[in-house]
Amino acid sequence: MTEDRLSELRSGFENAYIDGTIASNLAYKPQFISNNYKQGKKVLSSIEDELVACDGFQISVAFITMGGITPLLQTLKALEKKGIKGEILTTNYLNFSEPRALEKLNKLSNITLKMYDVEASGDGFHTKGYIFKKDEIYRIIIGSSNMTKTALTSNREWNTRVVSTEKGEIAQSVLEEFNELWNSEYALEYDEFYEQYKERYKIIKKQREIAKSEDIPSVEKYRLQPNSMQVGFIVNLKKIIEAGEERALLISATGTGKTYASAFAMRELGYKRVLFLVHRGQLARQTKKSYQKVFGKNISMGLVGAGYSDYEADYVFAMVQTLNRDEHLHKYSPDEFDCIILDEAHHSSADTYQKVMSYFKPKLWLGMTATPDKRDDDVAGRNIYEIFNYQIAYEIRLQQAMEEDILCPFHYFGISDVSLVEEKQLKSRKMSDRDFNLLTGDERVRHIIEQAEYYGYSGDRVKGLIFCSRIDESEELSQKFNALGYRTIALNGSASEDERTNAFERLAMDEKDATEKLQPLDYIFSVEILNEGVDIVEVNQVIMLRPTESPIVFIQQLGRGLRKAEGKEYVVILDFIGNYNNNFMIPVALSGDRSYNPDIIRKYVISGNTTIPGASTVHFDEIAKDKIFSSIDKIKGMKSIIKSSYKNLKNRLGRVPYLVDFYDNGEVDPLVIIREYKTYQAFLESEEKELYVGKISEQEMTTLEYLSKTVLSGARPYELEILKRLMKHEVIRIDEIKSELQAQYGYIVDMASFANAVEVLQGRFVSKEEEYQKYCHIDIVNNDESMMLRRMMAFAERLKHMEFNRQVEDIIEVGLRRYREKYHVGRTEESPFVLYEKYSRRDVSLLMNCGKDLSSTMYGMKRIGDDVFIFVTYHKEESADDEKSYVDGKPDYADAFEDNIIFRWDSQIGRGVDSSYMEDVCTAARKHLLVKKSDAETNFYYMGLFDVIDVKADTKKDNNGKDRDIAKVTMQMRHSVRDDLLRYLQSNIQTEGDKAV
Repeated sequence: MTEDRLSELRSGFENAYIDGTIASNLAYKPQFISNNYKQGKKVLSSIEDELVACDGFQISVAFITMGGITPLLQTLKALEKKGIKGEILTTNYLNFSEPRALEKLNKLSNITLKMYDVEASGDGFHTKGYIFKKDEIYRIIIGSSNMTKTALTSNREWNTRVVSTEKGEIAQSVLEEFNELWNSEYALEYDEFYEQYKERYKIIKKQREIAKSEDIPSVEKYRLQPNSMQVGFIVNLKKIIEAGEERALLISATGTGKTYASAFAMRELGYKRVLFLVHRGQLARQTKKSYQKVFGKNISMGLVGAGYSDYEADYVFAMVQTLNRDEHLHKYSPDEFDCIILDEAHHSSADTYQKVMSYFKPKLWLGMTATPDKRDDDVAGRNIYEIFNYQIAYEIRLQQAMEEDILCPFHYFGISDVSLVEEKQLKSRKMSDRDFNLLTGDERVRHIIEQAEYYGYSGDRVKGLIFCSRIDESEELSQKFNALGYRTIALNGSASEDERTNAFERLAMDEKDATEKLQPLDYIFSVEILNEGVDIVEVNQVIMLRPTESPIVFIQQLGRGLRKAEGKEYVVILDFIGNYNNNFMIPVALSGDRSYNPDIIRKYVISGNTTIPGASTVHFDEIAKDKIFSSIDKIKGMKSIIKSSYKNLKNRLGRVPYLVDFYDNGEVDPLVIIREYKTYQAFLESEEKELYVGKISEQEMTTLEYLSKTVLSGARPYELEILKRLMKHEVIRIDEIKSELQAQYGYIVDMASFANAVEVLQGRFVSKEEEYQKYCHIDIVNNDESMMLRRMMAFAERLKHMEFNRQVEDIIEVGLRRYREKYHVGRTEESPFVLYEKYSRRDVSLLMNCGKDLSSTMYGMKRIGDDVFIFVTYHKEESADDEKSYVDGKPDYADAFEDNIIFRWDSQIGRGVDSSYMEDVCTAARKHLLVKKSDAETNFYYMGLFDVIDVKADTKKDNNGKDRDIAKVTMQMRHSVRDDLLRYLQSNIQTEGDKAV
């Protein structure tokens, strides 16, 4: 073993056990491993990371379930392709391990599976150990985690990762114990144990089911109780009613229990007569059943529509298509009902609903929807929030529902599609035969089936939904699946109510309930009709074969599988990803982050699995990642996304929103809006036309543009705090604001930065003279000699203009919020930079008090006083020119992290070890590294301070083929680079064809 590696191990031990401030390479550091998605930690991710990096592995766990191995299937398949061998030992203890999981593992050619027979041995067996070998190093995770869903993702689990050489006592002891168990007479080969274990498992499972079935029928009602969303909704609804409001809206993710929420609310409010409006007969029947579980026989319940006419019932569940006709509507007086509930309330702007709403006068109108921003029309005054008087009783989106364990966990797999039909062709009315054959050909069918069978489902049989791009595609694929022995049906808009009901019943039923007339279905193929209003709780696999057009539709389709059901531990989501423009919508939908900040979207593709709440997991194969990254890099139509977000926000608030409203409601990032429009005023002019055009003077517009460009990011609070006070006071005492800021932020104010902030507010923070001539007349503040800051008269006059005043306040509020949330928490007095936050070159100029914007000169390396900054683009852009490897100015630099500590960097071509350029680097008192993944990113991650530990002379060919001097520099970071960030930067290097540059 090399001295370097031994040194790494010693540093890792010292960091883990003696002094946590010592920098060490994460790969050689013992670690505590637990589940906490809020901190980006899951036992599952640690095991995945070790599997990906190892040369071989051994696992000994008491229990293995499908929920435990399903999230690992993509990684295990990749290991099989690489020939990385593994040994897995489990037990028949308590007969808990699932036969299907054992069979799935055994089918992988690189894995040998054994079962330790605890009954024959007479020993207890409760090991939980994961052993990974890489060269002569063992990394061993030992603790409390079995290979089960919750143990690897959400339970409170304590595990330790031990790092040892193969000669170390820990590794030798663990391996000795594993080998003793593995080679024991009680460790049975798969063929020896599987059939008997499977049969025993089935018998025990059947017995448990029989025991369950003996519960008296009322037990279900007895156990029925509201979840956290339903309780919160009822509390808020009572407050809305007490305030004299007559309308309210429940916004709740699919599967969270809106129907039960309304039933509990009706019972608590004591309403005697209630009308529940739906748009399909099947929904009316489902809803009635749910209400009966809550109310029992205390209240009469009936249906109106789809052949039913129970007008006199206390609680009426009616189809809106029936009730909006006069002969049905006029069966009731306008004040007949205490409450009228509108299911799928985003349809309530439609004429059928509006007619009903115009006729009745209940005490309460209650709307319920998962998609309030999805509308049937764009008629002004018809948005859903307005219809319900902007009274939101409760809102729970997908992420919160997962946090609160209201939904069934899902395992999402983004898989590259083999059908690369252009998006335009998918939407065309008449598709060419060639493209249709690509879409429905044998190769694609085989690919879909292989993936569906490999990733599987929870439960005894598959009960799947498959979403297609086109009706003819759904019909052809259904036929091809049927020809291969599957039982499927294509269900689209032309299907009758009876056909739909029959199909849903067949999908949900168990094999044992099959009759000659009614046979189970494995899959329903569809385009859109399954998006909403379908309550098949048994769905355990959802396959998406179409481009993601919007996060709303994606979540609707994902949501079809998220309802909890008996015997369903999780749902598998398979998303086949082609070369589509809107692939970036997938991580937007999964993360729930609607900011459309490209950096956040990219990060989620890499590390979403560690940050998604609960037991759910997210995985993309390498080609799918590449396609999504490509889509993110070329996001088209950002202005239309901003406009759509603005419209939704305006509908929700009932007024014109400002930047702070986007920030508060988690809509498009204000910085993204400013990047597209320069000022929010310019956006308002484009969107609201005459309401805002001409409302802001030229000088006011120039001021807003300058402030948006310089202080909106919130990288430093001083400018914003000064500006905030100048909005109300003519004069500010510097000593007073200094003490106020120290009390507010908890650190001593850097007076040099404070003085620089005043200069920034004087319009000096520019890169060119013509820019200074443009902005020097913003006339905001003067700094007199008596330690006073004085507001300028011209600015005071502009502040009298209400709209200008409001937009300046808006910039201040957003900037300060961003500072508090992003930069204040990790801020220290030693440095203005926060580790792992993102900064632009302009931000670096600002925080280093350069007095002007030096971003145009900050390429590669920049020395500023005693500080040097190294800017690195991890993935260099390849040249389209066959004679050049990389675009001009970007040859193949060897810039890359060797591990969490060591970074190797090449100087600029033509700058050798003896150059003034390298002298600037080596002699700087403080050396900072900033890295971005690709040229598509605008800002850099601040990786922290580093030391130069080695510099060597070398040469490199420039794009003209001429050898030039360079310096090859080895840097050592003073902090171990965070693992998820390193994974993000290094991802997709091979598939992009890039070297680590």
